[in-house]
Amino acid sequence: MPGAIIWPARYDPVTAPVHVRNELVLPIPRAAAWAKLIRATDWPRWYANAANVRIEGGGDDLTAGARFRWRTFGVNLVTRVLEFVPGERIAWLAHGIGVEAYHAWLIDDAPGGCRILTEETQYGVLSRLGALAMPGRMYKQHQLWLEGFDAG
Repeated sequence: MPGAIIWPARYDPVTAPVHVRNELVLPIPRAAAWAKLIRATDWPRWYANAANVRIEGGGDDLTAGARFRWRTFGVNLVTRVLEFVPGERIAWLAHGIGVEAYHAWLIDDAPGGCRILTEETQYGVLSRLGALAMPGRMYKQHQLWLEGFDAG
């Protein structure tokens, strides 16, 4: 995949206690995948693990520096977009009780569609407990998120 995730030093997968990586090639245009990803207020319609997505200042789409609140994995998060390259990459930093997460996405062209890569690293007591008590849960949910890009 061209390019790579640009990890802030603290969130590098080499040192973060929790890390998950998912990748999927889908038969949809890259532009369509990007539009669906940044339309955060629609996530709950096609990704069951997202709820109550509200972008500060209103609107439906994420933009550079956007701040948003939402609920995922049973945790309320306050999130800020730190990286935003239209049509190509987005990354955000999220904070909630017992969790601090950096979540990045890359989208590029692939034969017959596009390839989407998402990676997340986490710190915090709740993050570590979740990884121990339910190993593979974040990977499975992120895979469902990717598969949702191709759903109606």
